[in-house]
Amino acid sequence: MELYLIRHAQSTNQIADHPNERVLDPGLTELGKRQARLLAEFLKSGRERAIIAERAVTTLYTSPMWRALETASPLREAFGLEPEVWMDVHEQVQADETFTGSSRERIRAAFPDYKLTDDITQDGWWNRAGESRAAHMARAIRVADDLWACEASEETMVIVSHARFLDALLKAFLHQLPGYDYWYHQFNTAVSRLGLDGERLDIRYLNRVDHLPQDLVSQ
Repeated sequence: MELYLIRHAQSTNQIADHPNERVLDPGLTELGKRQARLLAEFLKSGRERAIIAERAVTTLYTSPMWRALETASPLREAFGLEPEVWMDVHEQVQADETFTGSSRERIRAAFPDYKLTDDITQDGWWNRAGESRAAHMARAIRVADDLWACEASEETMVIVSHARFLDALLKAFLHQLPGYDYWYHQFNTAVSRLGLDGERLDIRYLNRVDHLPQDLVSQ
């Protein structure tokens, strides 16, 4: 299986001048929307796949958070795929946040072609206490295990997720301890590519952003 891990495009929280301007589930900035379109064009063009034998994207997953849902939209159009919301690839919900997540009705209204799981309800998809670092890492390990279970497939999978979660997921794949004393940095719409085959993990590359002109690179 070929796996593309993609961080969402720039969100409005990333350019907020004051903490009071930040929201719990932000959307994309205009720059972020441009980043997402260029990402989709890049992956669809085949320029990226020239490194290794070309394989078309077959599966598209996205976090249920709004900035990831929006980032996945141009990919949906480019590949003609039905994005599937994968609950477990959301960003860490901090312990001091009162967060519910978007309701099923709100997501369905904005993204009618997305496949939603039953645990996205009219009351949102979180509605519980924040997540500890240990719980966050345990979720990343669970996702890594789920992906390894698919390793023998011919799938080429894209997952649109978030900076902290992608850091944790890469550490889970590499059997590294959780923590932030070292960090797998991901720019907005950065692409990291892994190959899963048997017990072998091929790290094709990490944090690639050459689909963006320099003035559109953000972190």
